[in-house]
Amino acid sequence: MRKNILITGASSGLGEGMAREFAAKGCNLALCARRMEPMQILKAELEAAYPNIKVFIRELDVCNYPQVFDVFKAFKEDMGSLDRVIVNAGMGKGASLGKGYFEANRRTAETNFVGALAQCEAAMEIFRAQNSGHLVTMSSMSAVRGMPRAINIYAATKAGLRTLTEGIRADLLGTPIKASCILPGFILTAINADLKKAPMRVDLETGCRALVKAIEREPAEAKVPAWPWVPVGLAMKFLPLSIVAKMT
Repeated sequence: MRKNILITGASSGLGEGMAREFAAKGCNLALCARRMEPMQILKAELEAAYPNIKVFIRELDVCNYPQVFDVFKAFKEDMGSLDRVIVNAGMGKGASLGKGYFEANRRTAETNFVGALAQCEAAMEIFRAQNSGHLVTMSSMSAVRGMPRAINIYAATKAGLRTLTEGIRADLLGTPIKASCILPGFILTAINADLKKAPMRVDLETGCRALVKAIEREPAEAKVPAWPWVPVGLAMKFLPLSIVAKMT
């Protein structure tokens, strides 16, 4: 069992939801995000509900790259080892290109890809030193095809993260270290709460339960929830772009 789990972006959304699921399974948690207050509340709640686990929290902006390495190393010292790191922190701001929203698009690109790269680097340094560990990256079903409007840059970063994870996995062949890329479908979070079109969206608890179940299988890649997103993902590869674009 992977006992000591680090989750970034843990102050809300999928990060918080997965923390609750792993805590219920008896896992110790290292939680980090930009906002400390929600994590302080979450830590107190989880330690009260599950007195046999330990929950460590730290402030982290994943675009502060030296801080990423410092925080990951500090969590490793807290816990003795890190068994699994879930690269979850991200954002979804943006707009169609050419409409004056470069800064929002840049921030999303930097957070979701370069920030994720920093997290993967920091995790892999620890895993290589331990010669063990499980790296998990949270991509998106939007990574399967290009998406329009506000999802354009978000989808591009998640596609990049998907490819990055596969490259890491290729680098790890023959080692005890594992890498998995998870592609969530529409799970209700702040990022997609305002989407007018979110077909087959599930509630946060249902989605996070499915995410944790998939992560614990340690697959190369998983579309979550498997139904309906495995067949939908297959269809997305071959449908005309005009139809795929209408999904968001």
